[in-house]
Amino acid sequence: MAKRTSRRQILKGGLAAAGLGVIGLPEWALPALAQGETLVPFTDVPDDFGPAALGPTRRVLDIRTIDGSLTDKNDFYTIQHFDQPEVAAGAFRLKVGGLVDRPAELSLDDLRGMDSRDVVAGFECSGNSPRMIQGLASNGRWTGVPLRTVLDRVGLEAKAREIVFIGADHGEEMVDFRGQTHAVDQPFARSMPRTDAMTPDPLLAYAMNGEPLTREQGFPLRLVVPGWYGVCNVKWLTDIRAQQDRFLGKWQARWYRTLWAEEIDGEVSYHETEISRLRVKSVIARVTRSGGRHTVYGFVLHDGTPLRSVEVSVDGGAWQPATLDPATASETYSWKLFRYDWDGAAPGEHTIVSRATDADGMVQPTPEELEFKQTGLENHQQYPRTVRVS
Repeated sequence: MAKRTSRRQILKGGLAAAGLGVIGLPEWALPALAQGETLVPFTDVPDDFGPAALGPTRRVLDIRTIDGSLTDKNDFYTIQHFDQPEVAAGAFRLKVGGLVDRPAELSLDDLRGMDSRDVVAGFECSGNSPRMIQGLASNGRWTGVPLRTVLDRVGLEAKAREIVFIGADHGEEMVDFRGQTHAVDQPFARSMPRTDAMTPDPLLAYAMNGEPLTREQGFPLRLVVPGWYGVCNVKWLTDIRAQQDRFLGKWQARWYRTLWAEEIDGEVSYHETEISRLRVKSVIARVTRSGGRHTVYGFVLHDGTPLRSVEVSVDGGAWQPATLDPATASETYSWKLFRYDWDGAAPGEHTIVSRATDADGMVQPTPEELEFKQTGLENHQQYPRTVRVS
């Protein structure tokens, strides 16, 4: 991941201005183990943990194996609520309708013929947590057509306020109405406000890491919303619909909500928010030993807000600055890889934890500071790791 000197100096100046450690600008990104380097074993990983921990059609990334800034297509975490549909590229049509001036059906070739762009974006499932050893997260380079380009092509009516994205994956859901339930076949769908959809960032992606999407990642087309949780990145995208009213599908209005408790004037009240933008989070992924030297590696996920700092604490000691990999730090929405040189590691078991702080002053909270959150989604708490040094 070597960079030319001129680029390294530019990066060094920019990152230093942001207050992040870049001394020496090491040429790394959670590299493969060097000769003579060994892994320090974690003691918090169950023996049966692995990529298939959630079953045959879902994949968990073993974060100990991260060896570069981009996640390989065969390692990228995979999760869905229904099936993994097979969509033939030749027969594929993206329908764009609703409150638009010129409804359209676009083939894959139509989309590939439009001006494309690349964006490096990392995201996680909003249900990612220590239970899955934070393995529902990955990072990719996405290629596709800006959503705004397609919406401009069809022309949104003035009263269109909500943009709905519908996937080809579907299944039977039980709908409750006044105590009675009805089985209804429903597709997976999510939405976003028009104001978000018309920003430059959302992408209709047909490739990842320079190759066509895999079936697991939504072939032939998926939505990528940089800086948002994975559920918002609808896979197997077949329909885009503009409407005036709020979208009230199950995966928008009833699931993927976070219930927060708030104390006001001594009384506790509750409010809900919908899952959308990533909350700043860091995770320690690997600890290595080379001779008497130990190195801690990890990654940060965030919504694109610049980072102010990434720090590491060992055994409850003072927070120490970690060093960001400049290659990932230069990409707004990429996960950010970091390292910390751990000196004086004595034999025995140790607890290591990281925390990230963004430029808006949002500090990754401790588990205790997140106790007021009443649901398990958006778990961005600090994640202490335990290792055994021999």
